[in-house]
Amino acid sequence: MNYPKKLVLLGATGSIGESTLKVIRKHPDKIQVVGISANQQVDKLLNIAEEFKVPHACLSSEKGSSPTFPSFTELKRGEESLQELASLVDADIVVIAVVGAAGLIPTLAALKSGKDVVLANKESLVIGGEMVTKTAKKYGARIIPADSEHNGIFQCIQGQPQQSIESIILTASGGPFRDLPIDQLQQVTIEQTLCHPNWSMGKKITVDSATMANKGLELIEARWLFNLEPKQLEVVIHPPSIVHAIVRFIDGCCLAQMTPPSMTFAMQNAILFPERHQGVESSIDFSQPLDLSFSPPSMDRYPCLRLAQESMDEGYSAPLVFNASNEIAVDAFLRNRIGFLDIPRIIENTLNLSESISTESIEDLLTLDSETRRIAATQIDLLA
Repeated sequence: MNYPKKLVLLGATGSIGESTLKVIRKHPDKIQVVGISANQQVDKLLNIAEEFKVPHACLSSEKGSSPTFPSFTELKRGEESLQELASLVDADIVVIAVVGAAGLIPTLAALKSGKDVVLANKESLVIGGEMVTKTAKKYGARIIPADSEHNGIFQCIQGQPQQSIESIILTASGGPFRDLPIDQLQQVTIEQTLCHPNWSMGKKITVDSATMANKGLELIEARWLFNLEPKQLEVVIHPPSIVHAIVRFIDGCCLAQMTPPSMTFAMQNAILFPERHQGVESSIDFSQPLDLSFSPPSMDRYPCLRLAQESMDEGYSAPLVFNASNEIAVDAFLRNRIGFLDIPRIIENTLNLSESISTESIEDLLTLDSETRRIAATQIDLLA
């Protein structure tokens, strides 16, 4: 392996970006940051540029102040600049940690440049799974999953033929309300929803974990990452978040991947693959009692998971509609415009009002995404 790997980190100021930077600090001889991006968090981006002596930086938002970056850092703004950064000639590997549908276009740009893409943006595959995987194949690029669950699967299937896989099981903590009586869910607050029992994440993904929309998106992502049929994908509740994924093989054997609940493990595996090096954090302590309990999820408690599975089964543009309507609904919840249980209502209403169609171009995808958000916003106005 030629070191250091030259890395572009899109979404450097978010929770995934922070975990990635921890890995880079641990292995400064193996990873060199050549590009970073953020949406609007200028000060945090500036601090990262200074610490890692980054030559290229981008603020995807055109709004906000433009502070003076170090002389060795070229700062650009806008979505087009983000695509340029994703396809930077100097880069060996691009980490896509941008939140939401905004990650699709830079993901495609990186793949078209033949880069290794460490994908921590599940929405890219949910929205444009077929397009993304075909682009990777066409340009000889490699997608390495960085979500803890998908990276766990990725580790378990190394050296295993595709036809030997019977199914994969993604684990879910169940979020902060897994034991709350269902009839009390309507009253939960934003503050309660953002108190995840195991993980430290951004607001949107923390809400998604509470509704388990996040796990539904991960199922759709896994379908494309590992070339599986919907019937080969399962979810189980595993409150400790120690086992991240299980692969069941046709001979009945199961392989599981386990780490403490921190994104540094998955990020390091993805960035330094196929090599393994000393980790950022301590591994599991087997001298202490270990809870390896599993249980099936209740669809009455987690209607967003049911809707995601139905969208995956329907195919075509249904997963895109699920994702876009969920983003709009979660944003409305975080702005206190709707209640917690209104999130699945908005998603279901939008799915019912949207026709599932085949989309063959990025323009079609973006147009449909925009229209879906309009429909979802209208549903919110009716409830608010």
